[in-house]
Amino acid sequence: MLRIAVPNKGSLSGPAAEMLHEAGYQQRRESKELRIVDPENDVEFFYLRPRDIAIYVSSGQLDIGITGRDLLIDSGANAEEILPLGFARSTFRYATKPGTANGVEDLNGMTVATSYEGIVAGHLADNGIDASVVHLDGAVETAIELGVAEVIADVVETGTSLRNAGLEVIGKPIMKSEAVVIRRTGENGEEPKVQQFLRRLQGVLVARTYVMMDYDCRVEQLEKAVALTPGLESPTVSPLHNEGWVAVRAMVPAKEAQRIMDDLYDIGARAILTTAIHACRL
Repeated sequence: MLRIAVPNKGSLSGPAAEMLHEAGYQQRRESKELRIVDPENDVEFFYLRPRDIAIYVSSGQLDIGITGRDLLIDSGANAEEILPLGFARSTFRYATKPGTANGVEDLNGMTVATSYEGIVAGHLADNGIDASVVHLDGAVETAIELGVAEVIADVVETGTSLRNAGLEVIGKPIMKSEAVVIRRTGENGEEPKVQQFLRRLQGVLVARTYVMMDYDCRVEQLEKAVALTPGLESPTVSPLHNEGWVAVRAMVPAKEAQRIMDDLYDIGARAILTTAIHACRL
């Protein structure tokens, strides 16, 4: 039975459970449940603190887990990323009072406050910077005002909370994070149950990214139409009862669907429809 760690709370928890449900796996009904068994898929799910998941996976007691790239790296655990999942994206940046520093190269001798000591210490070392790192749980914006540090390193989305604290982002991003599937470093990645799990999640990712597009067009416009909708390999083309017309079906990127529909209409295509894809295997 495949043993999988899943975030039990926070920004990773809901989207992870939703993706697993879309992939055909049973999920817990109550937030208090810490373990469930999905006998139809031969999988056992363990709901753990996102920060602890990399540690559990690295121990070998659990086969794979879903956590954040930031939490994986910060943990220093003997685990590795095997599939990015595209949600819970975040960017880590340095911030300080205006005029203090322009980038990581200016941080020698300073103190940096952060909730992600492992990430920051590694980044400073990689850049040859001799700076102290202070670990704080929760919001770190007040660390500079209270004299705990000259610089902070934290997740930055809009930057509003930093500006409200009188701080500015400096330098290039430390890292970009998102939810990822992880396994123990060096573990056999060809294990059939693991590969099936990854294929299912990859199928969900593709289904969320593409839509199926159907339309009719005249034969003489087919080449132009196919150029607009090449599909993943090639579109399906079928003759219609009315001579000189064909029906075309192809997968297209969801974010480009409206523009493609306009372009198809301009070259004479009609009956243009898009439908959602709920699952796929490529």
